[in-house]
Amino acid sequence: MKKKHSIFPHLFILAAITSFLFSCGTTKESLSISSDEEQAFKQVQGDTITISSDETEYEIIIIEPGFNTWLSSIAKPEGYYSQNFLENRNYIMVTEWNNRVMQPSRFDPNLYELRIDYSNQIDYGYDVNYKLYNYFIYFQRKYNQRLGPFIPRI
Repeated sequence: MKKKHSIFPHLFILAAITSFLFSCGTTKESLSISSDEEQAFKQVQGDTITISSDETEYEIIIIEPGFNTWLSSIAKPEGYYSQNFLENRNYIMVTEWNNRVMQPSRFDPNLYELRIDYSNQIDYGYDVNYKLYNYFIYFQRKYNQRLGPFIPRI
């Protein structure tokens, strides 16, 4: 005589696991933006920053209204983060940025226009890494984006 197996216990377990995973993964912390930061987002003067290092031959040009004001008034000061920290975070965020550039039907092509050529095998120097990291923080906060598993705090 064959035993009949009910699939109900399996479906119940699967539903419980799925429910648990969704409850863990869908909670997003909202960013609180100060009035000073909102003002910086609205600035248009000094909207081009060139990031370069005398010791290296690498340069990044950022054309983003308000970034220069935000960098000088809101961002953590130079020296606050270690270069190793900045390099690790930049690598994660550049990877996600480039993934989004390659998917214009999924991510706004007006936000993710150009690919960033960044390698974790190259020492770009502290200044380049500091300003690139802060641009990513600025970008995420201004456009309510998330380029990594961490919340972009200031």
